[in-house]
Amino acid sequence: MPHAEADGAKLYYEETGSGYPIVFVHEFGSDCREWETQVRWFSRDYRCITYNARGYPPSDVPPGDALYGHEYAVEDIGAVMRHLGLARAHIVGLSMGAYATLLFGLRHPAMASALVVAGCGSGAPAEHRAQFRAASEAQAARFLAKGSAAVAQEVGVGPTRVQLLLKDPRGWADFVEHLSQHSPEGSAATLRNYQALRPSLWDFADALAKLTVPVLLAVGDEDEPCLEANLFLKRAIPTAGLWMVPRTGHAINLEEPAAFNAAVQDFFGAVERGRWGARDPRTRAG
Repeated sequence: MPHAEADGAKLYYEETGSGYPIVFVHEFGSDCREWETQVRWFSRDYRCITYNARGYPPSDVPPGDALYGHEYAVEDIGAVMRHLGLARAHIVGLSMGAYATLLFGLRHPAMASALVVAGCGSGAPAEHRAQFRAASEAQAARFLAKGSAAVAQEVGVGPTRVQLLLKDPRGWADFVEHLSQHSPEGSAATLRNYQALRPSLWDFADALAKLTVPVLLAVGDEDEPCLEANLFLKRAIPTAGLWMVPRTGHAINLEEPAAFNAAVQDFFGAVERGRWGARDPRTRAG
């Protein structure tokens, strides 16, 4: 199995196709397998790279808490790229992966030609921080006490996940089965140290205002925990466009793969033609 060497962990990766590279960064509840419909489509024209985050076998599951957190997640994107000799790439992230993708664009703008930030922002508003942290720590305890298979069943019928079940029962079953195979220790460490402790998006307001990398924000209109954050990001990032999908929850790429692929492809095309610039200041009301 191919692995990239990162700080304190080896990361399993897969690559498909040839051409300009796209790096896909998965969410907490998924792994690289949940990008399959994107890889099948974009690998016709691009070199597609997916990888499993630390804590997600067959990537390493470092023991304890010290080698987990949002800073590691951000730098792991760069570690995979450097291992593959990629100086620059389009980066596509969902949820936890979208948070890392956005910060990667802030920290390493020369390495990111475009950012797709999908389902980003759970727990980011100030009034949600304490509740989100407590929920993440409680979920970590459930992974250790019950195991991944039991928690996967609970997650699958959550308020932002049941949409996938209603639309695509087979896709939902695959999602739950994959989550049930995750390492309880890796999931718990990720929840305690990345999900619970990551800074709010509002903490990066000044840096976001200076971001020049093109950004496509994508969110489902039934992904309630992320709606406010995406409006904030749209207003904060001069190069951001916001795509909202009706009747859609958190796993937007799984629920609406054709629409997601089309929107991302259009975005990449605009970027590659030099047609995705900063927002015209005349569009700002008031």
